[in-house]
Amino acid sequence: MASVLPELVSYLEGLAEPHILFDRHYRILAANAAYRRQFSPQASVVGRTCYEVSHHFSMPCDQAGESCPLARSRESGQRERVLHLHHTPQGESYVNIELVPLLDAQGEQAYYIEKMEPLRVAQGQPAAQGLIGRSAAFQRMLELVARVGPSRASVLLLGESGTGKELVAQAVHEASPRAAHALVVVDCASLPETLFESELFGHERGAFTGAGNSKAGLVEAASGGTLFLDEVGDIPLPMQVKLLRLLESGTYRRVGSTELRRTDVRVVSATHRDLQAMVADGRFREDLYYRLSTFPIPLPALRDRPDDIPLLAVALLARVAPQRRLALSAGALALLRSHAFPGNVRELRNVLERATLLADGDSIEVQHVERALGSDTSASAARAAHQALPGEPKATEVGDVSLRSVERAALRAQLQAHRGSRADLARKLGISERSLYRKLRAIEDDGSLR
Repeated sequence: MASVLPELVSYLEGLAEPHILFDRHYRILAANAAYRRQFSPQASVVGRTCYEVSHHFSMPCDQAGESCPLARSRESGQRERVLHLHHTPQGESYVNIELVPLLDAQGEQAYYIEKMEPLRVAQGQPAAQGLIGRSAAFQRMLELVARVGPSRASVLLLGESGTGKELVAQAVHEASPRAAHALVVVDCASLPETLFESELFGHERGAFTGAGNSKAGLVEAASGGTLFLDEVGDIPLPMQVKLLRLLESGTYRRVGSTELRRTDVRVVSATHRDLQAMVADGRFREDLYYRLSTFPIPLPALRDRPDDIPLLAVALLARVAPQRRLALSAGALALLRSHAFPGNVRELRNVLERATLLADGDSIEVQHVERALGSDTSASAARAAHQALPGEPKATEVGDVSLRSVERAALRAQLQAHRGSRADLARKLGISERSLYRKLRAIEDDGSLR
């Protein structure tokens, strides 16, 4: 293998994407020009370990709680793909990793080639736009986005209102070969049934009263790109048949026309509704459901990623009050972390915008957040939840508000409202079944489910 290393290094040097070559001991043997420009313009990485360069770890990724492509490749014997949060000159950024093992004369893995592709629509630090987070639930969602993005598969985004479904749809679009074309958003909840077909497929002149000119629909505008159907559960049943035909054949007709038109769109849809229950009730076509949900992606609620609140708060403050340099006090941030945020990131943004209007100085304090949250309702509800759990171990607290008690109160509410299996509930919450059962056992142990 050593004899072919110069040729291999020369080959990597000519590749347009960032690549590194390293050995079974994680030592970097070569980094091509694309890697040096993007990830290490100031210093050489040759001779250092990949985990120290990329993560500032003192041990391999799998020993530090991360998913290590080298460890996975050793186990599987084949190439592996993972999503990692990497240190870059611009800060921490999400990067798609594809690792290929190279075998020696004895058939043993001796070297590894790693290709890195930044996922530009998400950040592990506060940013002016795009998805922000670094929690485990957020990273699980983002890995699904990275995997499905390059494909043609239809994607169904599942999550509560305010979890950022349009941003995730944008991320899927940007990660696809269609990124240079349009992402067209259809707000299915706001379109009356009488206008839905015309807006989606367009109409010919004279097709109905007021149709003075022919008009192209949103499907035509999205040709070559992505069509995002937001709140797809609100599509009227008669329109569901025509949407199914579009998905199956790529064809449609304008209102008032017999001409069959073709379009090339990738469909991403989103809903906060239980589409499976709607199928069972006859309110949503089963065949359309399966066409839309080729690749479902659950979006975690904000209460399931409280560690992301500090990152989100900094970014949102910069968006709602760009002319001011505002900071959150430790107490204000702790109070935000203790809140369940049923309205998710959208509610967090509203609370922060109200707090900026209530604060006269450069710091947002506890009293500003209390007033923004509506302390008579939100904080008292959290205190009531805390008091209803005798013997509850204290977590991060603001006054007598326990973050853990708020989480458990929210989980009890989800249990009472949920009608499906525990596996479905775990997917809805953006956690593993094992984590869900662990949380349920903790609630059962203190008697609060009885």
